[in-house]
Amino acid sequence: MLHILPEIPYAYNALEPYIDAETMKIHHTKHHQTYVDKLNAALENHKDLQEKTLHELLGKMELLPETIKTAVRNHGGGHANHTLFWQTLKTGEKPDGKILTSLVDTFGSYGNFEKEFTEGAAGLFGSGWMWLVLDEKRKPVLLPLPNQDSPIMHGKIPLLGLDVWEHAYYLKYQNRRPDYIKAFFKIINWTAVNDRYEAGLEGIIL
Repeated sequence: MLHILPEIPYAYNALEPYIDAETMKIHHTKHHQTYVDKLNAALENHKDLQEKTLHELLGKMELLPETIKTAVRNHGGGHANHTLFWQTLKTGEKPDGKILTSLVDTFGSYGNFEKEFTEGAAGLFGSGWMWLVLDEKRKPVLLPLPNQDSPIMHGKIPLLGLDVWEHAYYLKYQNRRPDYIKAFFKIINWTAVNDRYEAGLEGIIL
C-alpha cells in the first residue's frame, strides 16, 4: 500500500490574507509530497510494513527496523502532521462544542489557552510543531515537538497542530513568527478539532 498525498479540501487561496496561495501550494505540493515520497521509499523493501496504516507505524516506532526508524520518524511524521494540518484550516469559525468546554475547564478560559499556545509556538526553538493533544488520561495538554515528530509517537492523540517550520510562513511573514501564529487563530477549523476531541475521548485517532 503506497502512501499518497491527500488533496487539500479547499483552494490554495482560500485562506488569504492569513496564509497566501503561493505558500500553500509550495507547502502542499513540494514539502508534503517529499515526505510522502521518502516514506514510501523507506518502506519499499518492507512489504509487511506497507500494509500498516500511518498511525500504526507511528504508534509502534520501537518495533520498526533500525535501518528505517529515522526515515519513518521524519517522513511518516511529516506526512501525518501535514495531513492533519490541512484539515485543521478553515476561515470564519469560532471554537464551540465540547472542545471549547474542555479548553475552558483546563486553561481557565479560551483566552488563556490561546495565550499559552501562542507562547509555546513562539518559543519553540528552530523547526517543529506546537500541539494541543489528549494525554493518556484523555486530558487536553499543550505539547511542543521538534522537527516532524508526531504526538502519536509519544502516546498522545493530536487535536490541533501548528507548523512553525519557516517554510510554512516565510514567504508572507519572513521572521515574524508571532504574526503568523496570530493569523493561525483566524483560520482554525474548530468543527474538525471538536470531532477529533470527541473521537479521542474514545481512544480513536482521526
